[in-house]
Amino acid sequence: MSAGTPFAGLDLRRVEEAGLNGLQTQRQLFYDGWLLRVSPGKAKRARSVNAHFGSTLPLARKIPYCERIYAERGLPALFRITPFLVPPDLEAELSARGYESFEETRVQLAALDRPPDPQPVAGVEIVTPSPSAFADAVSDLQQTSAEQRDAFLERIAYTPLTTRAMTAVMDGRAVGTGTVMLEDGLAGVFTMGTAADVRGRGIASGLLAALLAWGWEHGATHAYLQVSADNHRAISLYRRFGFVDAYSYHYRGRPGECH
Repeated sequence: MSAGTPFAGLDLRRVEEAGLNGLQTQRQLFYDGWLLRVSPGKAKRARSVNAHFGSTLPLARKIPYCERIYAERGLPALFRITPFLVPPDLEAELSARGYESFEETRVQLAALDRPPDPQPVAGVEIVTPSPSAFADAVSDLQQTSAEQRDAFLERIAYTPLTTRAMTAVMDGRAVGTGTVMLEDGLAGVFTMGTAADVRGRGIASGLLAALLAWGWEHGATHAYLQVSADNHRAISLYRRFGFVDAYSYHYRGRPGECH
């Protein structure tokens, strides 16, 4: 892992685009350059407006259209606010309409000039399950509904990216999950989670080391991930693997819909 700035020379807009590709869903549409995702899963990135591409229509027309699309599907109208908004005055307009800011997330990067050292954990085996079994493990750890589990399975099973999902198994039980997705030299790390009753035993470290090693073996030169700004335990772990902040994003939603 490189000790220098891991994103020197990288186009962060391209990293953001790779992150969007890392969470594909069949339940989405483009509207005047905006990507509207309407998957009912737990991940807000799969059920929010991503104003990342071109935009020509006035916001007074576009925002109500998005609100209607989400209302028709029983979803809150959430807008994902990144440094790459098109148009850049979208957030100010949403604020003027009463949309509240919530849930800051950091996008972090690390250089992969060599694989991390393996970090085995006694009594824990890291395996590659089927998409269905992996969806079950993620659902158990995140305590999601059956609908959210099925939406996640759809995304993981049909992603066009080269992907490896891994679970940490202890005594026959999945106690940790993680996914790595490859695109254009970037290894995106997603779905990291550890069962609450076994945290602090190095399971997340073992999983992350295995995921990054797999990415490096398959040609990745950099890794990126997304982590909640208040998840200090995870941020500390990622720092040990060389991840540093590249940029951040948050959401805006109407009062009572920020979830």
